[in-house]
Amino acid sequence: MIRSARHSLPSLLASLRAAGEETRLRILALLAEGELSVSDLTDILGQSQPRISRHLKLMAEAGLLRRYREGAWAFFRLDDASPGGTLALALARDLDPADPVLAADRERLAAVRATRTAAAQSYFANVAREWDQLRSLHVPDAAVETAVEAAVGDTPVQALLDLGTGTGRMLERLAPRAARAVGVDANHAMLAVARANLEKVGLTKVELRQGDIYALPFARGSFDLVVVHQVLHFLDDPGRALREAAAMLAPGGRLILIDFAPHEMEFLRTEHAHRRLGFTREQIAGWFAEAGLECDLAEEVTAADGGSGQLGVMLWRGRDRRLQGDFPLRQFDREVA
Repeated sequence: MIRSARHSLPSLLASLRAAGEETRLRILALLAEGELSVSDLTDILGQSQPRISRHLKLMAEAGLLRRYREGAWAFFRLDDASPGGTLALALARDLDPADPVLAADRERLAAVRATRTAAAQSYFANVAREWDQLRSLHVPDAAVETAVEAAVGDTPVQALLDLGTGTGRMLERLAPRAARAVGVDANHAMLAVARANLEKVGLTKVELRQGDIYALPFARGSFDLVVVHQVLHFLDDPGRALREAAAMLAPGGRLILIDFAPHEMEFLRTEHAHRRLGFTREQIAGWFAEAGLECDLAEEVTAADGGSGQLGVMLWRGRDRRLQGDFPLRQFDREVA
């Protein structure tokens, strides 16, 4: 585990000044439970948006918090990459959870999360038929998830990146074994669903980001495991997306890709926005090679009874060719501005 650098005297004083106010301590206590938006904090604390934003700005400038954009929304979390964030977490943990003000804040936090869950359920009620139609065509999701976990194996995961995270299901299965887990999706509505799903199972420390799969907002070499699950067939330039995903890998890191085998179901183009009707083993192996990856696994996913459905699902694993000792894994690198 990478230790945060120690505070200089001026830095420590700045961090203490930024945290040393009642509302700010309440915010730190809430953010110790997971990331929240300005709107969330306004609802929980019952204060105006400008006032909450000012508190957040001061603490972010002092290095206690990190801020992320998600469309028109801004989310905040404790900055675990900085001494200020480490101090903020220590202060939050040292607060008495039985304090009536903090207990009331936690109750309102639970209500905010319940609202998220209801919104996620409403969203899926609208698209359930479409999802069910697609899922009926291929091997059950449980078989895919089992295959992914087998491909990950017992190797410890320091930093996991899930691209096109969707509902967050891959994060649900894999994040518990990772020291850090990040999900990226271009769709704000899907991120809201993922956030609700992850909170429901207690994975409040997982990071969710809105981002472009062709231009990811992270430093190169920041992850030792990248997962791309049922995303590639939506893209105009799959090879470019895989090169960007591979660039996120530390030396020796692994990329796991799950997508469809070649098929002829043209209605998926017209009705479900699929740009590609599956991929051959040779296509993926070629793109992996261009991205500096060695394809060490390519297999069809089958159900327990041996069936694969009308749409074949393939799993590929690529491994970064550089030796792990070439460079240290930048586990807690800051996102690229």
